[in-house]
Amino acid sequence: MAKKVIATLKTGAGASFTLCVKMVKSPKTGAYITKQEIVHNDHIKDFFKEE
Repeated sequence: MAKKVIATLKTGAGASFTLCVKMVKSPKTGAYITKQEIVHNDHIKDFFKEE
């Protein structure tokens, strides 16, 4: 399903969005988990600044 979402984002108005993935350390276990979000290109830096 993820491939389908990425494929549809490459055409039309979806081209102005990006799938962002970052590693976040869990406060409970200390293990790293991934946080994924589809973000508008203007807000990519904001996504990586927040914790």
